[in-house]
Amino acid sequence: MPADLDAVTEIGAEDHSGIDPAAVERIWRSVTHWYAAGMQPAIQLCLRRDGRVVLDRAIGHAWGNGPGDPPDARRIPVSTQTPFCVYSTAKAITSTVTHMLAERGAFSLDDRVCDYLPEYTSHGKDRTTIRHVMTHSAGIPFATGPRPDLKRMDDSDYTREMLGRMKPVYPPGLIHIYHGVTWGPLMREIISAATGRSIRDILHEEILAPLGFRWTNYGVAPEDVPLVAPSHVTGKPLPAPVAKAFKTAVGGTMTQIIPFSNTPRFLTGVIPSSNTVSNAYELSRFAEILCRGGELDGIRVLSPETLRAATVQCRRLRPDIATGLAPMRWGTGYMLGSKRFGPFGRDAAAAFGHTGLTDIAMWADPQRALSVAVVSSGKPGRHPEANRYPRLLDRINAELGRVG
Repeated sequence: MPADLDAVTEIGAEDHSGIDPAAVERIWRSVTHWYAAGMQPAIQLCLRRDGRVVLDRAIGHAWGNGPGDPPDARRIPVSTQTPFCVYSTAKAITSTVTHMLAERGAFSLDDRVCDYLPEYTSHGKDRTTIRHVMTHSAGIPFATGPRPDLKRMDDSDYTREMLGRMKPVYPPGLIHIYHGVTWGPLMREIISAATGRSIRDILHEEILAPLGFRWTNYGVAPEDVPLVAPSHVTGKPLPAPVAKAFKTAVGGTMTQIIPFSNTPRFLTGVIPSSNTVSNAYELSRFAEILCRGGELDGIRVLSPETLRAATVQCRRLRPDIATGLAPMRWGTGYMLGSKRFGPFGRDAAAAFGHTGLTDIAMWADPQRALSVAVVSSGKPGRHPEANRYPRLLDRINAELGRVG
């Protein structure tokens, strides 16, 4: 831990008009308290209220202070603009693109997957709809069959063949189990087949470029890989039963998944479930699109009606592997907040967005006119001080109450 936290803290341009600056500082104290637990080499937080950036700060080191770094490694402080892999927050972005395309008539969510991927018919998969995939009820929460060749993960023909060979573990539509890694390849190939375009190109051309985003797409160009700060496994190992469930869900242990996610192969791929590269500033700006009902700075991405339908609870509240077996509400592709608990803190029933592995989240809360992104580079196991992260989320909601 650095002795001087100010030396590893960066504050971006903030507008405190119409807000109590003391509330901002209380929220930031929750961040520094979380950082002081020693499990996060770097943290970024960006809050937008009524479209104004009221907090945009970063603390820690982007490079050189991870648990595996040598003592003489050069330590480079994180900035508010440093990009990180934000893992499954990608699913909120992919869900937005999917609803945009459905609204424009590229497909219907109730179309069958095999209408676009003819290979996707075996073992009863012909009954699977795009809505089943979006709601994590397609019956393939983890990959079955031969271990995939990760060197071919961007090969559409290979991906479609492997998806076609999968055997559902339950009939499509029967129940919801989080599809951590199978969701992304399915959505990528459905969208590619239906539109004849890469989802990466669609996201860039229809949303990111018109709004001037630098990052926030799936992966990065090869020349940008060195600019992406790494993630680190931190803290104690997961308990054996939790570690086994995690390995089943994502196809590997934390000590396997996280190092691979730092590689050029992963960071240059197109994995709409898992490899968005962004920072808290840009993620909160993307959340602002959702907070404003699908429009930002004159760019209309979705209609308010489409977004409203996507954020209506569609699954019964039950323990979810996506949140460490805590109960959670789901919309169509988006995680939903709740009054008492949830992925976006307490008293956030109107919030929706998605979390990322681990202690990463982006969400919109229209009742608060609030768009939030939290990015952190540590991936801790169970630890008594791990609750400092959810306490930060609670603090944000406590300090920035509902408007109107």
